[in-house]
Amino acid sequence: MNQSNLIRILIADDHPVVRQGLMAIIESEQDMNIIGQAHNGREVLEAFRQLQPDVTLMDLRMPEIGGVEAIFAIKTEFENARIIILTSYDGDEDIYRGLQAGAKGYLLKDAEPDELLEAIRVVYNGQKYIPPTVGAKLLERMGAPQLSQRELQVLQLMANGKSNQEIGITLSIAEGTVKFHVNNILGKLGVSDRTQAVIVAFKRGIVSL
Repeated sequence: MNQSNLIRILIADDHPVVRQGLMAIIESEQDMNIIGQAHNGREVLEAFRQLQPDVTLMDLRMPEIGGVEAIFAIKTEFENARIIILTSYDGDEDIYRGLQAGAKGYLLKDAEPDELLEAIRVVYNGQKYIPPTVGAKLLERMGAPQLSQRELQVLQLMANGKSNQEIGITLSIAEGTVKFHVNNILGKLGVSDRTQAVIVAFKRGIVSL
């Protein structure tokens, strides 16, 4: 196949074994070519500007700049960028934030090689690739009560092990106000205590370590 007709692919993942595995799968295809690799969010921004690939495979959790932030930055600068999130994380918040940032596909790393190749071709041709299980979680997320920015801050500090008093000091708000936000968080997440709230938040990808 003529080089100009190949799907030019950029891989962004901080694990060398994952990058090598993706290379082995993709480079066996006659219509695809890997033109670059990046192992953190800052590198993928630089590589995208330099190479302007047809499709980018983007991990969500990367050093320096996270995947969602990198996608947003790329899409701001290159409106037509075609990016597929390839991740181990399937929390509804991860899915929602990734697609909201501008990704055209969302695939888990335990997907079969044939599904990965199909996703690349689908996104390259201008369509979205969202597997049914991912789509179901996205719908669930869109129907769930929204946490406010302040509630997200409080929840992250809860996940960091902070008490209400410590959260109040960190955010410069009264302890009573913290309790008000905590109660709202419990209600919106459908749980009865702080521990359950943190577990659900980690599972859904609302907070991170």
